[in-house]
Amino acid sequence: MSAAAISALAAPAFAQSGQANVIEELVVTAQKKEEALQDVPIAVSAFDQNALEKSKIDGGPNLVLAVPNVNFSKGNFTGYNFQIRGIGSKLVAASGDAGTGIHLNNAPLIANNLFETEFYDVERVEVLRGPQGTLYGRNATGGVVNLLTAKPTDTFEGNLRAEYGNYNTMKARGMVNLPLGDMLALRLAGSYLKRDGFGENIVTGNDADDRDLWGTRATLSFKPSDRLQTWVMWDHFEEDDNRSRIGKQFCTKDNGPANVGGVAFSSAAGGLVGQVQRGFFTQGCAATSLYSADVLGTVNSAGTLGGLFGALGGFQTGDAYAGKVQTPNIRDIESTFDPIYKSKTDIYEFNAVFDLTENVSLNWLSSYTFYKLYTRQDYNRYTPSVGFNATPNPVNVFAAVPGYATAIYPSLFPNGAIRDPQNGTLNRFTTSDISSAYTEQWSHEVRFQSSFDGPFNFNVGAFMTKFRTDGDYYVMFNTGTGYYQINNLFATGNANCVGPAPCVSVDPNADPNRSGHNYYDSYGPYRLTSYAVFGELYWQMAENFKWTLGLRYSIDDKKVLAHSVTLGAPGVGPTPIGTQKVKFKEPTGRFGFDWQPDLGFTNDTLIYGFYARGYKGGGVNPPFSPGIGVVPVSPTFEPEFIDSFEIGTKNTLLDGTLQVNMAAFHYDYKGYQVSKIINRTSINENIDAKVKGVEFESIWQPLDGLRLNAAIGYLDSKIGDASSIDTFNRTQSNSLLTLVKSSAASNCVVTTAHAATALTIANATNPFNLLGVCTLASAAGAGTNIGGGAIAAGTNAFGGLVSEGVAADISGNELPNSPHWTVSLGAQYTWTLGDWDATLRGDYYRQTKTFARIYNSEPDRIKGWENVNLTLTIVNSDMGVEVGGYIKNATNEKAITDFYLTDDSSGMFRNVFYTEPRTYGVSVTKRW
Repeated sequence: MSAAAISALAAPAFAQSGQANVIEELVVTAQKKEEALQDVPIAVSAFDQNALEKSKIDGGPNLVLAVPNVNFSKGNFTGYNFQIRGIGSKLVAASGDAGTGIHLNNAPLIANNLFETEFYDVERVEVLRGPQGTLYGRNATGGVVNLLTAKPTDTFEGNLRAEYGNYNTMKARGMVNLPLGDMLALRLAGSYLKRDGFGENIVTGNDADDRDLWGTRATLSFKPSDRLQTWVMWDHFEEDDNRSRIGKQFCTKDNGPANVGGVAFSSAAGGLVGQVQRGFFTQGCAATSLYSADVLGTVNSAGTLGGLFGALGGFQTGDAYAGKVQTPNIRDIESTFDPIYKSKTDIYEFNAVFDLTENVSLNWLSSYTFYKLYTRQDYNRYTPSVGFNATPNPVNVFAAVPGYATAIYPSLFPNGAIRDPQNGTLNRFTTSDISSAYTEQWSHEVRFQSSFDGPFNFNVGAFMTKFRTDGDYYVMFNTGTGYYQINNLFATGNANCVGPAPCVSVDPNADPNRSGHNYYDSYGPYRLTSYAVFGELYWQMAENFKWTLGLRYSIDDKKVLAHSVTLGAPGVGPTPIGTQKVKFKEPTGRFGFDWQPDLGFTNDTLIYGFYARGYKGGGVNPPFSPGIGVVPVSPTFEPEFIDSFEIGTKNTLLDGTLQVNMAAFHYDYKGYQVSKIINRTSINENIDAKVKGVEFESIWQPLDGLRLNAAIGYLDSKIGDASSIDTFNRTQSNSLLTLVKSSAASNCVVTTAHAATALTIANATNPFNLLGVCTLASAAGAGTNIGGGAIAAGTNAFGGLVSEGVAADISGNELPNSPHWTVSLGAQYTWTLGDWDATLRGDYYRQTKTFARIYNSEPDRIKGWENVNLTLTIVNSDMGVEVGGYIKNATNEKAITDFYLTDDSSGMFRNVFYTEPRTYGVSVTKRW
């Protein structure tokens, strides 16, 4: 199996030896007991605070640089995907579980800031690879990241570290440990980070993506006797800045076809009719490579829901972003306002260990977490090139209403300005969004652990957690508000009414409160109650051979208080549609051996082999928007299961100066959960896959002061027999099929011949009749292949068959974000200069190309990337002083780590996530 390539930078001694270059071992608790890392038959990497600092692993995202077969990227809705051996979280659902469990002092955290804050005053960070559950209280199919904070000791000590770097980066962190008599000790620690933005908002002139955050932690230990030890901890995190929730928005503009099946768009009204018609045949952004020359274009707003409302009301003539190209600097944005990012977390933990007998201990761990998040930003990240019309485009749905162009429109929208309470009064196309969350989690775990001298021992326990979250995802667009204001005026006499039908309520508040139906609001409070019993039985069959049997039984009870999407619906406030419930009861476990043979050519060898079954619960798909599409979608998605087979070996050689560890694994992966966004709703699908791989890690200290390390991972993932409609390319580039927009701005597919017929009819009648092409008038013809494998769901009013699109064959494709190779190499040398010890260290990382989605198309391809970190530390142990310098991402790599593809109604743009730019700085540390 694998061990951390840099796990042994500072730790308890490996052995009594006269050699100064013997590798020191790191003691870990991956099996809920203290063991040397080389004796643990689990694929685990571990890093103490010293190792983290020397390799500039400042926080969770940087772990990707040191652990084999790990990948990391931010997500679109303030989340992230920490992926181990191809297993992570590519679904979007409040009721979805993460593939990688995040734990703080062994307590699972469903909502957390561990990948936004930085590591400080930690004892260790452990990364366990492979399915977990028989020892950890919450299931995880990919693995576990366990952050273990430093605990109080009976010795006074303290430290203070200050750092300054480019981008005006100011960091500070410190710790003080206070013994309080014979039984009590208190440890206080804190961290602070403030820096300027990596880019600029070229509209406001302010920094974009800056940081202003801090954290503090207090831990009190109480040891009244040798048999009882307790800890109480409070951990607080707070952030208030202009962090960009997403990165650059990529789009190669799709202008729509020049004609449809040879039928020209109408030339009536000076071509304005044809301009509106053409907008119904664009998806906004074309499916092109992330690295194409024109990928920093802008969405064709005519292919969006906001653009549709702009056309219906006559606010906008054509594309609001016509001719617009984004700034080439990937760090810059062009937003109407600066992003807002506010987050606050409080975690309380209590842990008690009581020796019931000389050989049996009781461990009780209780945790409470409160997490609050509010983020707001410009939806499209760039401003329009074409403003609203002071006089409405004559091609609009209200053109026949007397006085609309001459009196009604000018009075509601003077000089074309829409008075939108959420976006302000603006005469240009503007969309913004808010992602917010309020969560609470209680968890309790009780374990009994034995340490008998005989051949049998056990580690068994029970676990319970309750989790609740309330939050909203709002999308607010001023053309929608303007369109509803017009309709409200006609229906009620009050454009900004708030009340029951026929009023479409316009929320008067700048910060929406769910009362309005003039914006999109995804709201569905989620409740989880999870129980489990788990444990392992150990049989020491011989002095050097042990069998392990682990079992777990889990019950996950999930409830979503579902609310319908009320955008444009008459009425006020959220509309409950009932409680959606799912419940899963699953047994899992593991079985295997570990053997420590005497091979002669090694100092110590561990060989192990295990079968394990992992499980991750299913959940509830979010409520559907009206006009979701023509294919019914399941209201729930199924669980994931992994059957894992793993063998590995850990070896210490050359009198303790060399460690060589290897692992090989094979996963039979059932029910992989993956999302795609259709008409503003996340649809989660289940597919099967096979995953196999090899991991190699080594540490070598050939000379006193010289340390070399390597961590190499190989991963091969293949999706089983499966097909799925790619919303980015619904026709699969078949010229006999044509994409058309619906009245909800979602997309459907019809034959090109039928699209031409519909356009011919619209040319002779009304251009807005084209919005009925996707609407089913009957189920006649359902199941018919209209061409290229596009299966019809029925017939529209024009007499044509309508399909959701061509299902792409994804069999044999790679799992997303699963590079074939990850390589981490490091070297450091320490030499003595009088009373000072200087350590120079360099770390190199590379991962090969990946795909962002299951379709593995050219638009999904992400190039391989690399990273170089350099550090120099000079320490005077007698004085307790350390001076350091660092460079992170020394080559200033601009690497894409992932992207989020939006839906049809937003125009199919991609929000792209990057690694951070080159940073450098100096630090001073004083220890007492």
